[in-house]
Amino acid sequence: MKAFKAVGAIALAAGLVAGAAGAQAQGTGSATIDAIKARGLLVCGVSTGVAGFSLADSQGVIKGIDADGCRTVAAAILGDATKVRFVPTTTINRFTALQSGEIDVLIRETTWTLGREASLGLEFAGVNYYDGTGFLVKTAANVKSAKDLDGATVCVQPGTSTELAISDYFRNNKLKFTPVNIQDQNEIQGAFLSGRCDAYSTDSSALAGFRFQQGAKATDLVLLPEIISKEPLGPMVRKGDDKFFDVVKWTQYATLTAEEDGVTSKNIDTFASTTNPEIRRLMGLEGDMGKALGIDNKWAYNAIKQVGNFGEIWDRNITVMGVPRGINNLWNKGGLQYAPPIR
Repeated sequence: MKAFKAVGAIALAAGLVAGAAGAQAQGTGSATIDAIKARGLLVCGVSTGVAGFSLADSQGVIKGIDADGCRTVAAAILGDATKVRFVPTTTINRFTALQSGEIDVLIRETTWTLGREASLGLEFAGVNYYDGTGFLVKTAANVKSAKDLDGATVCVQPGTSTELAISDYFRNNKLKFTPVNIQDQNEIQGAFLSGRCDAYSTDSSALAGFRFQQGAKATDLVLLPEIISKEPLGPMVRKGDDKFFDVVKWTQYATLTAEEDGVTSKNIDTFASTTNPEIRRLMGLEGDMGKALGIDNKWAYNAIKQVGNFGEIWDRNITVMGVPRGINNLWNKGGLQYAPPIR
């Protein structure tokens, strides 16, 4: 493991130096943005299939809050939300895919932690979902609380923050459990349904999505009330390319600002003559905000017009699963979602 980390650190350092040199040589100030523009496509790492986040529908279209996050970035940089190549990543290869440059950005139910940001050469560009680790059990087991799981077997994906969270939870509560480590998402869900483990643990949002996918059999499963960890999920980028980091971060903030101001994908054009300075900057009518980011001044307009504000993205992907918005509401509606001013 130490040797792997050392080799990865050397390769990453070389990549960052090359990236920095490339950024200086280009007009945008960002090697990543230049590469995206040159290929005419954003390469975005997503999950291998999680309802509400990134999952192919019957026509093969990737749907979800993470997938739409990819689309907003593509719209901001390229002016076209369809210019995205989605790359499925696992919990094991997601970081190396980003470090190596295989993908431009990772938007894949990934928890913002100190360890990840300090040791991987990567950084988080905001939070698109405030989540937490939960437990799903069979209704027939008559389990009412996570504290009733003493001695249970728990299905969990290795290499995840969930694995650490449940270990801490059981240790802190002086409980015992046996982890059943399975990497593949479909396999772990099948193992739980077949009775190979007593409980299935991951982010509560993913558990709710999985339960929702069971249709008429959803009532056979119970999401326990405990949320045992803080899991702020958000996009990751490589360190060393500040311009691209800014674009990913501020595109997310633009969708929040639009929701707060009542600007949607359907009504945005009605604000063409508005005198509201914040909305005018959001639409690229004044302020040169896009130019400051190294992209077009219509960056936020394109993202909102083509994909929607944060509330629209949430409703079509998360609300439909019966998941309440809760702490993911805007700050002025009792939630944690808060955008700094676009000015």
